[in-house]
Amino acid sequence: MDNIQIAEKIKVLCKTKKITVKFLLENCNINRNFIYDLKKNNKPSVEALEKIADYLDCSIDYLLGRTDNPDSHKK
Repeated sequence: MDNIQIAEKIKVLCKTKKITVKFLLENCNINRNFIYDLKKNNKPSVEALEKIADYLDCSIDYLLGRTDNPDSHKK
């Protein structure tokens, strides 16, 4: 999966949770340019993806496109 797809998944999840991407990034203490940086093909840090996945209650594998199930981290 490329970075643009990661950014789109984050946007869709935010919309589903009825929060803005800005709100997500602020609450995760992540640079507000994170999505822009993804689109510029900068690699996201594992720490940032972990914070986002935790906040959105999904798996990192889902954000990365390794699974289609956002709940794959739940057992």
